[in-house]
This record gives sequence, structure tokens and C-alpha cells, in this order.
Amino acid sequence: MLKNILLEEYYSKALSLLKQLIAIPSVSRNEDETADLIFSTLKENGFSPERKGNNVWVKSFISDNLPTILLNSHHDTVKPSASWTYDPFIPTEIDGKLYGLGSNDAGASVVSQIMAFFELSKQTTRTRPYNLIYSATAEEEVMGEGGVISVLPLFGKIDLAIVGEPTQMQMAVAEKGLMVLDCKTLGKTGHAARNEGINSIYLAMEDIEWFRTFQFPNESETLGKVKTSVTIVNAGTQHNVVPDTCTFVVDVRTNEHYTNEQALNIVRNHMKHTEVTPRSLRHNSSHIPINHLLVKRGQELGLTYYGSPTTSDQTVMRLTSMKIGPGDSARSHTANEYIEIEEIKNGIDTYIRLLNGLKIS
Repeated sequence: MLKNILLEEYYSKALSLLKQLIAIPSVSRNEDETADLIFSTLKENGFSPERKGNNVWVKSFISDNLPTILLNSHHDTVKPSASWTYDPFIPTEIDGKLYGLGSNDAGASVVSQIMAFFELSKQTTRTRPYNLIYSATAEEEVMGEGGVISVLPLFGKIDLAIVGEPTQMQMAVAEKGLMVLDCKTLGKTGHAARNEGINSIYLAMEDIEWFRTFQFPNESETLGKVKTSVTIVNAGTQHNVVPDTCTFVVDVRTNEHYTNEQALNIVRNHMKHTEVTPRSLRHNSSHIPINHLLVKRGQELGLTYYGSPTTSDQTVMRLTSMKIGPGDSARSHTANEYIEIEEIKNGIDTYIRLLNGLKIS
């Protein structure tokens, strides 16, 4: 564990930085000013950060022969809802809690990882047998093309990523993927009063029933079953016309046993009447093996592991990764979002203890 004086110093810097981040609106695709702040913070602390768009990163490399670990979190936020009772852009500290938009998701992870990077970058090969990259990236909340996916190729080979999201500093060792399917069923129009036409709604109902009842055979220990949910259905123009088109939308949450492409092929092979088009295939499930040295280190520190139903930048990374960070996912995207101040201190300390001397090769 860090000496208390040093931990308090990092904590004080992290809290100050988080308050500055909260005070700058950074809704997805409009994060330029928070990117400016993070860039200048790294530079003022003696580093040489790099930037592309609103993504900022910095490297601490010891040797090209060592594996590389990535610390990553996002500095964009969702739009504030109308039900906030505090000003979402004024950091408000009350009873050990810091209120403000992005405080929990994922500002606390951003600043905790920066402080961990500051400490770990001091180390040499003897105590840090890996290269280290810290990145604060954009557009996570909208899964945008200008986010982490746009800069990952610039980082080189990454052997392990630690993604900062609110997990109460417990280890999310797996995360469900997301695929949205646009489905179209075609029939034939006709007059409802006569025995004519082919009702596209009735045809679609057969395929919708398949989504309701089908079970993908491979179940995950941490994520459970693949889940499909029909969430939108549209058909018809007026009461006396048999509709020739029925469209519906399906939300698919995959586990680590299926890529989105594999799940899509299974769906298409079972559709009797429906054409299926995915909006995207890139948000796949992610996981880290339970026997990975990082997971074992976490268990030694008393951390537990679980499978996360929510998505993050992990879905586009396609590399070994763990999601862990201060805060609680239940507070994300809610009015009066907050982080408990002690969670920041614990976040800094836990990130450092997880990575201190970790050997992953």
C-alpha cells in the first residue's frame, strides 16, 4: 500500500482535477475542452502526451521487449436530464459525496488512473516489468468512431487493458456484447374484408416467437445466457388494409462464447420469413480468463469478480481486458450523479496495488 502521505497527495490532485472536469461540459462528440485539460495536466506533470481528436494518451515505455498494459477510461458524458436538483456542471461536495455530471461515469476512473500512472511511471524494470500507456478517450457514451477505436492502432501491441468504469473497484472479468438487429418481414397487401393478401404481421409473429423461446446453447459462467429481446414492432397503415410489411427491432446481448457475427448467423439460419440486418457487429463480448495473473492479484487483494451486463469501450478493443473502477454503475446516467470521495482514494490505491510488480508474461 502507498504511504499515507503520498496517497493523500495523489487523492488531493485527483479530487481537484475531477472538479475541473465536472465544471466543463463534455457531452459525447463535444469533449474538446476536457481533452485540453487532461492534456495540459499530463504536460504540467512532466510527461509528453499525444492527442488525436479528443483522445489523449501518454506512454511510459521501459523496453520494446516488455509487454504493454493500457489504462483507459473515457471523459465524455451523456446529456444531463431535466430532473437534476443540483447544477450538473457545478461540482458540489456534500457529506463525503461529490455531485456532478460525469463524476461517477467515468470521471473518478479518469483521475484515479492518471494518479496511478504518475506513480507507476516512476518505477524501473525491477518493480514494473511492463510498458504502460494511459489514455483518456472520447465518444464512449455513443460508441463513436472518433473514440478509442480511432487511436488503438497508434498504441502498438497491447497485452492487457484495464478499462476504468464504475464497478465499486471489483473486477468485471466479462462484459456482454451488444448487437441491434433491424428485421423486415414481407407479405402481400389486400383488403381486410376479403380473403386476400398475406399478412406480414402474422408471418413476423412466427419469427418473433423464435426470439422469445430460443436458447443459445453455450451459457457463460459469469455472463449467463445470450439474451435476445424484441423491443420495437411496426406495421400497417389503416384498419382495413392487410399490411405487406412488418418491421421489428431486436436487442441482442452476447456472452463470450459467441462473436456477434456468429450469433447473427444463428439468427438468420432460423428465420422463416424475415430479413435481418445488423446495425453493427463491432460491439462484441469481452473477457479475461479467471486464471489470468491480474485476476489472481485482485483476489489476493480481496477483490471479487463478476460478469457485467453493461457495455464499455471493451466491446471494440478485442484484446484481453478487465473493467474496474471507482463508483457504482447504478448511479450512471442518473440525476444527481455522484462519487463518494473515499472511493477515489480507494481507486488510486487499488489500481497501483493491482499493477505494482505485476508480471503478465
